Amino acid sequence: MFVCVDPEGEKYVAKEDNAREWAAEMDRRGARILGNRLKGVETATTVRLRQGKVLVTDGPFAETKEWIAGFDVLECANLDEAVEIAAKHPMARFGRIEIRPFWS
Repeated sequence: MFVCVDPEGEKYVAKEDNAREWAAEMDRRGARILGNRLKGVETATTVRLRQGKVLVTDGPFAETKEWIAGFDVLECANLDEAVEIAAKHPMARFGRIEIRPFWS
């Protein structure tokens, strides 16, 4: 589950950010395996390999106002459970949540 910033989300209200409570609830349920916030895109480094040369660039690869702010690895029975869990995260309102299964 990628936790993303989205300029079209509701205005961020710090006192309504219950991410810690969300994480504690998902930990109690056994649904959350791992998760953390990420530092801002200004700390990003992009690495590419082109024709045998390593290219390192400061910042994110894409110029966008939407960026990944954090992640959580979940163990869910199905997509419906993953959606239910994601919908409870505060960034579902203030940003957006992207859910993806692991590559099998």
